[in-house]
Amino acid sequence: MKQKIRYTDWVGRTETTEDVADESKVARMYATLNAESPENLSHQELPNLWHWMYFSPIVPFSDLGGDGHPKRGNFLPPVDLPRRMWAGGRLEFFRPLQVGQEIARTSTIKSVQNKNGRTGEMVFVTVSHEVSDKSGMILREEQDIVYRDYVPKDRPTPSYKEAVELSDFSKKLVPDPVTLFRYSALTFNGHRIHYDRKYCLEEEGYPGLVFHGPLTATLLICLLTSNRKKIALKNFEFRALKPLFDTHTFVLHGKELRSGMYDLWAVDHEGHIAMEARATGTS
Repeated sequence: MKQKIRYTDWVGRTETTEDVADESKVARMYATLNAESPENLSHQELPNLWHWMYFSPIVPFSDLGGDGHPKRGNFLPPVDLPRRMWAGGRLEFFRPLQVGQEIARTSTIKSVQNKNGRTGEMVFVTVSHEVSDKSGMILREEQDIVYRDYVPKDRPTPSYKEAVELSDFSKKLVPDPVTLFRYSALTFNGHRIHYDRKYCLEEEGYPGLVFHGPLTATLLICLLTSNRKKIALKNFEFRALKPLFDTHTFVLHGKELRSGMYDLWAVDHEGHIAMEARATGTS
């Protein structure tokens, strides 16, 4: 009889990855976000959340699963549920990351929890990351990864959080498959839900290509910094509530709660909150 794997045995596992915040990727991210790039990127400060371009696992094609992700069971536990999503996270920024720096990330599996939700069994894995350079810590982060089963087609439509609050600033986004492809390439993310429409529709039952959660979070930060240009972020947390797809436009919103604290959220075409976030900083 096959012995059941205890996912909690992975708690405490640690790995360290090294990388370089090279100019080439930074220039490509500016182009992907259709943002104006400084003429000389060398030693510029890397915008917040752009560190997600780095430290991606370099895995041979033969070691990928059917969904395009690396096969499970090495650093992350071998959770036997087909869907994997980045559910949210929390970040603390100590100082800016400079373009061109040699950087390192130490990752530790902080917790593994089994839960039962409205879509059935779920497993939440929380991973902590510490990013540093030769001068010390740059940022600390926690990522929440959720694994769950496919959603039956006959399952009743769940209730979602309605967007009712008025914002101080907002921006309408028209998702495009090329943007999703470029972001996947920059982050070396092979997850097929972001670029393989046939797989999305036929294998995972999604209505379109899934807009990256980290990209939505990045765009929320871009919205904030474009409207509050002098803000220096200290903390940021976000939570994905509902997937966004390339089939419909969506709107990003921001509202100042008090000096240096902002609520940010993304609203889909049905008026539901797809992601909510909070940012704090100094001007």
